[in-house]
Formats: sequence, structure tokens, C-alpha cells
Amino acid sequence: MNYLFVGGSTGIGAELTKRTLSKGNKVTLISRSKGSLTEDDNLNHITGDITDKDFEFPKINEPLDGLVYFPGTINLKPFRGLKPEAFREDMEINLIGFVSAMQAYLSNLKKSGNASVIAFSTVAVQTGMPFHTSVASAKGAVEGFVRSLAAELAPKVRVNAIAPSLTDTPLGENLLNTESKQENAKARHPLARYGKPEDIAAMAEFLLYGESSWITGQVMHVDGGLSSIPKM
Repeated sequence: MNYLFVGGSTGIGAELTKRTLSKGNKVTLISRSKGSLTEDDNLNHITGDITDKDFEFPKINEPLDGLVYFPGTINLKPFRGLKPEAFREDMEINLIGFVSAMQAYLSNLKKSGNASVIAFSTVAVQTGMPFHTSVASAKGAVEGFVRSLAAELAPKVRVNAIAPSLTDTPLGENLLNTESKQENAKARHPLARYGKPEDIAAMAEFLLYGESSWITGQVMHVDGGLSSIPKM
């Protein structure tokens, strides 16, 4: 099987890349660096930064059995301190980059006949949280795009999203860089811990392969129960 991962060299992306390669699949990875990933005959790393205004997605000739779009933002500030440019930047990275990737590789995905596409949202879309207005707006747009695109591309291409809560990745490191922050994060979740990359990668792995072949247009909440179980 042949997969394309956009921005998957650290955190959740690195974990999913390792799992996918371990099954003998081929992965084309577009990211600024290889991060923690080691050399593998089935890994084709293409250096690129989607936030660069001159970036163009490279051409791929073969069919793609799946595409996972990892880039995201955690821009947590009071609304009164956010300028419209912050909303535009979050929308550009979270939604427009995903849209551009899909437009670049849609024909490759259709050639597979049973391709799986995965994007990432956040628990903050469903669960109102202070200081999340910008990122929740952008990720809410991602969720709407996922559902609409899933309807349009069925039955040949499945499109789903994963909505994590706070996870121990480079993107979230500033929210977990002290013991007190870590303890507060654990206390907010019904399962009494924050996420690990393995938690989210396991769901992405499931959505990529045939076991999930009857699932599309869904937003899967992997959030320690935060979105559905009130803390007593």
C-alpha cells in the first residue's frame, strides 16, 4: 500500500509513519525535516514547508491508498488580543493547506478505489474552551470540509477527522512544560491523563486500513473523555 503523509516527522505523525512502515507499506512524507525518523527503504522524504508561500505540492504518479494531513496550530490567546491576521493564519495552515493537498492528489486517491483520508481537528470545536477562538474556528472549518468532502467522494474515497485533546507532542509542549501544567492537564480529563502520540496514532492507523472500510464523514474523538463525560 502507498500512503502520503503531509507534515508527519514528529509527534503523532512520526508514530503513525513508523507503524505504517512496519507493516511493509510505502510512505511519502512531505515535511521540513525527517525529525526522529530513521532511514527506511519504503520511506520517501520530500523536504517542504506548506507555510511557505512559494510551496508547491510535488507531483506523484502512482495511486495513493491514503493521505494524512498533520499540520496544525495551537494559538491560545484571549479574543481581545487576537487580530484578524491570527484567524487567517490558523485557517491557512489548518484548512487551506489541507484543501490544497486534496486538490493536488485527488486523482491519485481516486485511482486506488478505496483510499482513506484523515485530517485533524480538536476537542475544542465541540467543547467550548476559553482562549481557543482562533484555532477552534479553523478546526471547525476542517470538520465541515471533511463531512462535505466525504459525501462528495463516496464510495471511492473515505474522509474522516480525529479530534484529540491535549497530547504530549512538540506542538503542545508549551502547555506541558512544567509539572504543575502536567498535573492540571491530567485533572481536566476523566481518564486522568493527557494524550500520548500513540493514542492518536492508533486511531489514525485504524482509519487508514480496511478494518474501517465502512466509516466515512466522521470526527473521531480521542480525548480522554473530555468532550463527553463531565468532571464531577
